[in-house]
Amino acid sequence: MTRMTETVIGVGGAAESTDMVLNIGPQHPSTHGVLRLRLVLDGERISQAEPIVGYMHRGAEKLFEARDYRQIIVLANRHDWLSAFSNELGVVLAVERMLGMEVPLRAVWLRTLLAELNRVLNHLMFLGSYPLELGGITPMFYAFTEREHLQQVMEEVSGGRMHYMFNRVGGLKEELPEGWPGRARAAVAAVRSGMTRLDELVLGNEVFRARTRGVGVLRPETARAYGVSGPIARASGVDFDLRRDEPYLAYGELGDVLRVVTREAGDCLARFEVLLDQAKNALDLADACLDRLAELPPGPVNQRLPKVLKAPEGATYAWTENPLGINGYYLVSKGEKTPHRLKLRSASFNNIQALSALLPGTLVADMVAILGSFFFVVGDIDK
Repeated sequence: MTRMTETVIGVGGAAESTDMVLNIGPQHPSTHGVLRLRLVLDGERISQAEPIVGYMHRGAEKLFEARDYRQIIVLANRHDWLSAFSNELGVVLAVERMLGMEVPLRAVWLRTLLAELNRVLNHLMFLGSYPLELGGITPMFYAFTEREHLQQVMEEVSGGRMHYMFNRVGGLKEELPEGWPGRARAAVAAVRSGMTRLDELVLGNEVFRARTRGVGVLRPETARAYGVSGPIARASGVDFDLRRDEPYLAYGELGDVLRVVTREAGDCLARFEVLLDQAKNALDLADACLDRLAELPPGPVNQRLPKVLKAPEGATYAWTENPLGINGYYLVSKGEKTPHRLKLRSASFNNIQALSALLPGTLVADMVAILGSFFFVVGDIDK
């Protein structure tokens, strides 16, 4: 006679006390970056959250050390592929500071203009994709319609749609095409009128507001502790923007136009509102730059460089207010034509770490809304 055994799987309260470990990702490599979240659930609430990064790591910082100061620009503009111009800018600012090089005035204003156009391009991507993650497909079409207006003028001036490669140590690659300022002004006007549709369609939607208001509140002290910056930090009341607080390029002369957008709520809705208002202000800054460029006399947009460019021995740190937050390059030179060390401080890396403090206590059903409101690029995390 065979002996029978009995196993009790879980009865009553015993089953409720069991935590579930849930892996969100990593997704297939062909998707828009690879991030993994390891969540521990207590019922429907998240009790622990751990962002696990590194699936896209390409060793960019080590590759910088094997490229000269002209070549590293092509690597630097790729970690946040939605902010390529701003990424290039940080590198050339660091090298120019090491060289003590003064950039022509026309190039300074052009850089400011293109940085703000790049900011709007970045924000429009998230303004369209975030409602999509919550079930609204229409805003994505509107956002990409507006993006295309700016993509056309950015592609015309640089030759690239994503990786512009238009910055150079000492200025910019070349002068603007004839008639380009007028086409850029028309594109800015078209996008400004189109932003009204996004405002009404998304912020006026009761379902969107119900899914985002009061959800995923990031407290200002948590934002500061994790080094969160950019629109996410300002949505929590952290009133800091390098363009105003440590002006670079021409931002010191744009104080009457530059508006640092903040909110106090710190929730998903506040982060979306900050992104939308910041994009509108970037369009105003672009118009102000076009006005100033029209007043400038013709002149060079770059400096003549030696055939072999070597930075003097020393170290410097250059940081900029990128679309997603603070982007910094710590450059160490030994007097050679390649950097001895070029350390990258990316905005998304710090921003995404705050999820480990923010997600515990929230409902797993709100996780997608919270994650989407952190507006990150995975390449900017993994570098």
